[in-house]
Amino acid sequence: MKSSVIRALQHLSDKPGNLFVKVIQHGSMSVEIYRPVNIDPQTPHLQDELYVIISGYGDFLNDGVLTSFQQGDVLFVKAGVEHRFENFTDDFATWVIFYGPEGGE
Repeated sequence: MKSSVIRALQHLSDKPGNLFVKVIQHGSMSVEIYRPVNIDPQTPHLQDELYVIISGYGDFLNDGVLTSFQQGDVLFVKAGVEHRFENFTDDFATWVIFYGPEGGE
């Protein structure tokens, strides 16, 4: 299985109004591309997740802790934890990798 950034962003642009699209699925693991506009409306997820920042920079709130992020960074979020991207640039996009059992590992 393979997905490129260009192909994933094209799939996303083919679905107006969508902020994410799933590009790979295997077992409990799924990979999405996520590109919010202006604000990040997401809520806690059932699985652990990794974000791999494709482009842009900004701040990331993870369980009450605010850190900066930039292209190339990897961020981890435990299942069920409140988190969101803030103050991000217009070119912000990230891979999202969900994995493991509901409730986290």
